[in-house]
Amino acid sequence: MLSGANMLMAQTPAGDTADKPGVNWLAVGFYVLLFVVVAVVIAIIGRILKVYELSQQIHGKKGINWNNVMGFCCLIFLVVGMYAAYWEFTEQGSMSLPEAASKHGVRIDAMFLVTTIITMIVFVATQVLLFTFLFRYRHSEKRRAYFYPHNNTIEKVWTIIPAVVLTILVIFGFFTWQDVENSTDVKGQPASINIDLTGHQFAWEIRYAGPDGVLGKKDFRLTGGANKLGIDFKDKNSMDDLQADTLVLPVNKTIRLNIFAQDVIHSVYMPHFRVQQNAVPGLPTFFKFTPTITTEEMRRKVDDPKFEYLLYCNKICGSSHYNMQRVVRVVTQDEYNQWVAKLKPYLTPALRTELKLASADQNKSIKQNRLALNN
Repeated sequence: MLSGANMLMAQTPAGDTADKPGVNWLAVGFYVLLFVVVAVVIAIIGRILKVYELSQQIHGKKGINWNNVMGFCCLIFLVVGMYAAYWEFTEQGSMSLPEAASKHGVRIDAMFLVTTIITMIVFVATQVLLFTFLFRYRHSEKRRAYFYPHNNTIEKVWTIIPAVVLTILVIFGFFTWQDVENSTDVKGQPASINIDLTGHQFAWEIRYAGPDGVLGKKDFRLTGGANKLGIDFKDKNSMDDLQADTLVLPVNKTIRLNIFAQDVIHSVYMPHFRVQQNAVPGLPTFFKFTPTITTEEMRRKVDDPKFEYLLYCNKICGSSHYNMQRVVRVVTQDEYNQWVAKLKPYLTPALRTELKLASADQNKSIKQNRLALNN
């Protein structure tokens, strides 16, 4: 049946094209038929067992002891389930990300580890007790069940202990998230590097502050043409803003990503830095983090000379969602300064012409020259 399923699913349905994919009705029909066959087989087995029990009763013999059958099935399910959990950890556990490349990422990984250990202890204990008790105390004509309606001590134990553990986990998570979402820089520490990330179908637009270190204002009503981010050039801080195709970050410096969306919900996702934040139209958000491992260092750690950190969109935002990526490169401070010095300004000559800023600058220059001549 498995080989037949592979053959059927591999077939290209009639009329299937890149623009208009067809429906593989043969595969659909196969799985419907498979379901019907399984249902019929189960029904037949059930009728056979029923006939067997009736024949045993006619001859004055006991039928199948279903309590024992279900008890042993519980033991088998426990053993198989525990092995499946072990397999899951050994196989899927090896697919985890390499070490966190940000300060808060280390804390998040620690929280995940502690939570996983606690939940696994509870999982193993409860499943062993559940299925062992189902087997040990299955129905028997030789004993009667003991009616035990209430015990205050047990109620307190299984209420207070989980409440305390969950409270501790929530508090640690709260303080970690508060550090990430804290918009105020710590006194005495260098100011965060502000970078704008704007998502649209299907790309991320990156904007850095110019020599003044301040990003200019944005107004969605100004979006259009060459001004794809809606930069307000009445704000003098906008005049020297820079555009980039790669998100380059200095190591061990606090980064504040100002996150925007222009059309649908996107999501800034950089797994190696444990960074994820939704980009919601009309609702600016941000994420603060400090990268701690340069790209070159990570390449050596993972033994991959072509390794790159990547910025993804973690929301299925449309047909070309998979293309929504940017390279993220963590470098030293000197390398970062050299890279920023080579960036092109957002205010390109084409945008100056579109906004009629070129003629305004020219008129201003003429006036200044006239004043100089008069003096």
